[in-house]
Parts: sequence; C-alpha cells; structure tokens
Amino acid sequence: MVFRVDYVGDCLSNSGLSIEEEDDGWSLVFEFWVWQEGKWLGSICSGDKGIEVSIWVDVMFLDPVQTKRCSEPYTGVKPPSLVDLTSPENPRSELTRETAADCIGPRRRTPHTCPPDGARSSVFAAYDGTKYWKPDVDPSYIPVLGSVYDSWEHVTNMYDAYAAKAGFSTRLGTHRKINDVTRHRYILCNRAGKPKLQSFNSMNPEPVSASKTSRSSLTDCGACIRSKFDPETQKYTLYTFVEAHNHELIGPEFMDFSSKRRMLDFSTQQFIHQLSLNKIGASVAHNVQCSLKGGHHNVRGTKTEFKNFARAIRIFIGDRDAKLVLDTLEERTKNLHNFFYESLIVGNELKSLFWADDVSRCNYEVFGEVLAFDATYKTNQYCMIFVPFTGVDHHKKCVTFGAGLISDETIESYTWLLQCFLKAHVTQPRLVLTDQDGSMKSAIEAVFYQSSHRLCMWHIMRKLPSKIEDDAVDNAALRKSIHKLVWNLIIKPCDFEEKWQLLMAEYGLAGHDWLTTMYNMRGDWIPAYFRDLPMCCLMKTTSICESSNAFFKVNSSGGNTLLQFLMCFDTAIDAQRNNQRKLEFDTNTTVPEIHTRLPIERHAASLYTITIFKEVQKEIERSLYQCSGGLTRTVGTTKIYTIAHANRKFVTVNEFEVSIDLAAKTVSCSCLCFTRIGFLCRHIFYVFRCNQVNKIPQKYMSARWARNALPSRVYDIANRYSVDTSESGVLRTEIMGIVSQCTDRLRRQPDQLAEYLSKLKELKKHIFSEVAYDPSQERTSAVISDILRQPEFGTSSFVPTQGIRNKGCGTDKRLIGPGEKAIEAFKKGPRLCKKCNKYVYDHDSRNCDKVRRATEIAAAAAAAAAAASAVASADPFDTHVHQAVDSANQPCVDDGAPVVPPNAPPVRRQPTRAAKRSSGRAAGSPAT
Repeated sequence: MVFRVDYVGDCLSNSGLSIEEEDDGWSLVFEFWVWQEGKWLGSICSGDKGIEVSIWVDVMFLDPVQTKRCSEPYTGVKPPSLVDLTSPENPRSELTRETAADCIGPRRRTPHTCPPDGARSSVFAAYDGTKYWKPDVDPSYIPVLGSVYDSWEHVTNMYDAYAAKAGFSTRLGTHRKINDVTRHRYILCNRAGKPKLQSFNSMNPEPVSASKTSRSSLTDCGACIRSKFDPETQKYTLYTFVEAHNHELIGPEFMDFSSKRRMLDFSTQQFIHQLSLNKIGASVAHNVQCSLKGGHHNVRGTKTEFKNFARAIRIFIGDRDAKLVLDTLEERTKNLHNFFYESLIVGNELKSLFWADDVSRCNYEVFGEVLAFDATYKTNQYCMIFVPFTGVDHHKKCVTFGAGLISDETIESYTWLLQCFLKAHVTQPRLVLTDQDGSMKSAIEAVFYQSSHRLCMWHIMRKLPSKIEDDAVDNAALRKSIHKLVWNLIIKPCDFEEKWQLLMAEYGLAGHDWLTTMYNMRGDWIPAYFRDLPMCCLMKTTSICESSNAFFKVNSSGGNTLLQFLMCFDTAIDAQRNNQRKLEFDTNTTVPEIHTRLPIERHAASLYTITIFKEVQKEIERSLYQCSGGLTRTVGTTKIYTIAHANRKFVTVNEFEVSIDLAAKTVSCSCLCFTRIGFLCRHIFYVFRCNQVNKIPQKYMSARWARNALPSRVYDIANRYSVDTSESGVLRTEIMGIVSQCTDRLRRQPDQLAEYLSKLKELKKHIFSEVAYDPSQERTSAVISDILRQPEFGTSSFVPTQGIRNKGCGTDKRLIGPGEKAIEAFKKGPRLCKKCNKYVYDHDSRNCDKVRRATEIAAAAAAAAAAASAVASADPFDTHVHQAVDSANQPCVDDGAPVVPPNAPPVRRQPTRAAKRSSGRAAGSPAT
C-alpha cells in the first residue's frame, strides 16, 4: 500500500510514506521537502535496502510540489537506522516498522492506488486534490539545474532524451529577447497550454450546425525547462526545471504515437516521394516502411503524417508548377549534351511542351524508320494530353524518341508537336503509325510529307463485331475469313481486292456501309499496300505504342502536378532504358544455343542480338524442314529458284521465287521478308545451303538489328534522371550500403551487433557535436526543396492551361458497342417481354418496339384529331376525317402465347443490371 502524509508547520511542508512488503524483509521509503536557507531540501531514505538522497530546490512563487533538481548531490552520512530528517532544529527521530504508522499523523491521510506494471511515474496529490505525476527515470537522464550547454541543440537533445524516458513529448515554448538578442528560451511539455473551451447556449433556438469532431490534448501542464543564454560565453545555462505533470505519462508501448516520434525524418520523407514516382501512395508507402523496419513501432509517423507530407509536396509546387518544369528542362539543356526542349506559351498559359534528350535522339537515329504515337490521358491534374513518340529497338522492345504535352487535340497542336519533333531529329520517318484521329492525319500530311501514314489495324478490326451485330453471336466463320484476309502479310494488292469482293459476295455484305468505307480506304491500313516499304511490318498496330503509354501511366496518376509528372516520366524512362541495358548485357555476355550444324547459324549468332537471332534461327531451321524446290532457270549470272513454302503440318501453301547472283553477292525473294522485317527469310537460307553460302552477306545485315547498334554513352549513368548523381547523394547511398553490409555480416552475432551499435552511437554523438544544428534545414519547405532539387521560394508569371476538356471526357465509363451488348445479353439468356409476349435478348416491356409503335399511333391519332377539329369547324359535313380518327384509335391487341426461341437457355425472370440501366432511359417515355 502507498500512503501520502501532509504536515503543517514552519519547517516541514510536505512528506510521503511508502511501505512495501518483499520476500526477504520490508522496505520503507520516506519522502519530504523542507524549506532551509532559501531552498526546498528533500531526502529519500530506504530501510533495509540502503539510502538514496536527492536535493530539491524551488522558487517562492511556485507550488511546493513543482520541484527542480539541483546540480549538487546530498553528501549526508547514511543513518544506522531508518530516520526522518525533518530540519536542523528538530532532532533525528528513529523510524521503525512498528512506529511507521505514528508518522502518518492525524491531520490528513490520502490513499493512492499502486501504479500499473510498466508505469514510469509516481502519483501524488496537491493540497487542492490535484493529482501530479512525477517521472521515475534513471538519474543520468534527469535535467540538473545550473548545467551549462554549448548549444541550444544540446539543450533540446537533453530534454528530448529525458522526455522519451519519462513518457511525454516536448515542444518549443516562447523566448525572451534583450536588446534583440534571445536570452531566455523555454521547452514545454507538449500538453502545456489551456484547451479551448466551447460553450452552448441552450436558450438559443437556432439549431447547432454539424461540426467536425475534435479533441484537445492540452491540460495546462506546467512541466518545462528554462535556459538562459550568455552572450559572453555563447553558452546556455539551465535555471528552471519543473518536473511534475498534471496528466498521466505515456507508457513505453505507446511512445511511437507521441508527437516527437511522429515527426518524419529526411530519409522517410524522401522515401515517400520516391515511391510516389512509382504510383505508390502514402498509405502503401507506410505499409512498405513498416515491413522494411520490422513493425509499426519502428516507423516514424503514422499514415496521416505520410499523407500530409505528400500533400505538402503539391502545396510546395503550387502555382509555380509550369515554371519549375520549364526551369528543369532549361537546366538540362545547359548541363546535358544534346538535350532539346521547346514550349509554347500563349498569354500566361503553357499550352504545349516537347522534349527529347541525347539518348532519345541516338535511338531515333538508329531505330527511327517507323514511328508510332498516340494520345494518353489522365497523367496530370491539368488534363494536358501526354503524347510519347515510340519505336522498336534492336531487342524488339519499346524505345522512346521524345515526348510532348498538349492542351488540346486540334490540328494546330499536333502540327506544332510534330514540327518540334522534326526540329529535334531532323529526318522524317519512313512510316508513321497512328489511330484514326483526323487531327493527327492532317498534321502528319502537313509536317511528315515524305512519310507514309498507316492506320492501326487493331483499332479497325476490333470494331467489326459492333458494326456487324449478328456476327458477334452466330457467324464466327465470317470473322475468321476477314481476319485471315486482312492480316495476310505476303498477299499482293490485286489478290487482296479479288478475295475481298468474293468474300463480301459470299456473305451478302457487298452493300454494307462500314465495310465499304473500310475497303475504300484500304490503302491506309491493309498490309498488302505497304509490302514494298522497308520495315513496314515492324509495327502493324499501335499496340506497342499503347503498351508504352500504359508503361508510363504505371508511374503517373491523374492527380500529379506537371513537375511530379515529369519526375514520374523520368522514373519510367529510366526503367525502360535499364531493361534495354540488361538485354544488351545479356547479348554481350551469353552465347545462344545452336540448333543446327550449319556454319551460317553460328555466323548469324555473332551478328544479331539474342532476341533477333532467335527469329533468324527459326528461319534457318524451317529452311531445312519446311522448304523444298530447285533451280528453275538462269538469267545471265543470276539463278532463279522456285521454293515451296510448307506450313507446320508440312502442307505446301505457297511458292516463292528466289534470285541469287553469286558474283554480285545479291539475293532476293518474292516474299519480301528482308524488305518488310530486315532479316533474311527461310527461302533464301534454303538457296544459300544449295549454293554453299556459309555467311550472311554484309549488305543483308541490317544495322538496326546488330549487336552494339547504339553508342556506349547511351548507357551512361548521367542519362538517368531519377538517380541522385550529386556528390552528397552518391555518398549517402554508399554510406547506407556499407552500414547494411556490416549489419548483414553480423546478423548471427548479437554480441558483435551490440558492439557495432555502440560504436555507431558514439559516432552519432561525435557528429552531432561537431555539426551545428540548423533549424532552417528542417522546415518542410526546405526539405521538399532538397528532395525535388528545386528552389524553395519563387514566383511564376504563367501557369498551365486551365479548363481542358479532352475527347470523351464526359464520363469515366467505357463505351460498349452493340456487338458487345449482344454477347452479354446472350450470356444472360432470354427474358419475357410482356408487351410483345416473346422471349427476347435485346429489350423488355419498357423499351419494346410495340410500345414505341403504340406511342407513334397515339401521337398520330392526336394529330389527326386536331386536324379533324380544325376541318370540322370549316366543314361540319365532312366525315372522312372522323373515320380516320376512329381507325387510328383502335387498340392493338395480341393474345397469343409467349414465343420462345429455339435452344434458348433457362429463363431468368429477375431484372438484370442492363434492365435497371435501361429503365432510366425508358423513364421519360410516355405511358401506354
């Protein structure tokens, strides 16, 4: 049990008595304060367990229970028995277990509950009944009055360390200046200050508006320290220490929720930003941090602090967004080799932007025969349209030639963008691949006048089910026939036209509007009309372009600012180039497996990248097993072979002519594989084997598929924008790597880990003492400035374009064509329409054609009645109009039984989601 004893007298003001039972005896602790020589003195004596003495000092205007620790310890002699040292005027009186109760006295006795396990404080009450909590911590952490500190950081570190052990958080208090020099500074308990009191007037008849539920942690706690700065010595002296708190202290299991522990450090803030560049939000970043650091208690800050910092980044950028982006690109132009960018500013709005670096320009120089680009939406909060320019590299992977942002999809915007692209890359591509956007088509014709423009086949063919509705359900043969004809890569234009006409006649589609339109523009999308164009089959659709767009959208979201989007783009482009670097490494350090004994296969392995060699290897193998033929004729020095082309079932499906001139070292095939793709076909490899040609001639080795097609500088680390290449950034990364390596080496040596930790703490102490604390570096704006590598302050005279509305921006829902609707309806089964009394797939009683016809009849009857009324007023003897009205008003009756289509699945009578959606459309129809 624990008792509190209060005495009233001239000398002794306050004392406490604690009696505790133990296995080997008893322990009695007596605590008191006594006023002597202008100080409050205190003593703690322990019976059979020895003696522990402390000295306390207070200021006259403070309550006696608010004590401050002195710097000098008590040096009194240990008494032979447990004694009560009251004052120099009163003699020492022995205190035994039997007489302990007598010390309590008759005046006042206040029982207290023992603190729970893990508590780090003692509870006592003041004269007015107010409870106070005094921390129980190691004396080495307790502030000592009169202590001198070299800097303000040392003062704050000392009190923060004490607060962490005691179970509370601190915050900076006020400061006092003398002659514009800060002389006094205070550090308070974070629960200091009076809470805001809210009153409610019950007599006020006006209803109280709903407000956000709020809580206050302020209790007007007086715990604090005060220090005084000496201008002569440039040091701080501690002159006040209030130890008692008027609130419960935090247990060690909850200290990670204290305000100090929730403050994010620089590494955590940088971690949040770096994950945001990979489209990982603050909440997921917090979960990842918890996993990396071994639990929530080891992470600084909660999800709320993580979200607040992510928001602070956007606030920091603010209306300077456009200027920061242009400043970043301008700095790259000055510091990076061959970097190009151009912007279009109208008034004070950034309308368009284009940029391409040295790596993009090198890639275009080697792989720029075919160019594809497509608009991408929802990559930034201003709805500016992102347009990346994409090609295919020598590993058959996406490669970016440049990127742009435009404010609208007009001809003028695309024309400006393509002109910037041409200014950066100088030469025009041979083939440009886009979707059916009219603005793109007009801009390409105006700028890339030397290029061929091809429409994406996939975008056209995916519309086929929606254009031919019945085909989506019943006629798979039609779809198969059209696809087989359209995607044929070796067919000639005349053969295509003939087979198309036969196909349309077979299925009765000769007069179909959409198919006729697509046939009339066949020269823009059918491969047969591009067969003579070099590298025409490198890309037949914009799928590679769209996969590239999706790749960029993996890193960026619609809520990003332009600066954040540019950083996300840098992260994505670094990942793309890292994949290219990895494939280049694999090509240079590995040897592909050889499947045949032909020397030409080994020669091909030494020329091509691994990816392309696998395709060439297939052609060499198929020349052995799927080709046959012989020499048919000779024209001068040219030999002409007829080669039979067999499929995988070894059935001959076509024949091709191969011409070879061994003297001139030339060869060609009527399949035009080398022209279309850039490497030789199986038919030529068959003829090579017949003529003992063991190496691929140099003129038929395309430079774009060769090993080391790109200069080595494109793989330089200086071209990786998401990497911090500054001196401090490189050193920080190396330091963290070394620490991680040492920790990994000692992971099974706990003793050496503890020694390593001790050395790190000593090194930390040394660094903190040597490097002065700079509060300006800890401001949120200063931290974000370091992370984004942007100036902390500044203004902007222009902003991104506002109020952009892109094509199809009215809804986030995907448009569903009639073909897809028919397929979905077929899956659900037929439903009974109670108006036409039939089981159908495509409607119900609310949108039935019978209802529509009845509505039209009613409208016609009303019009006829109005006309009859007008005629009757002119000629009352005319009866023809009345007869027409009577016939129009006859009801539409159908009493037949429900008609069920053959082989219909079981009927589902519950309303489906499609019916619910259609009910909204039918709600406005007149009732019948």
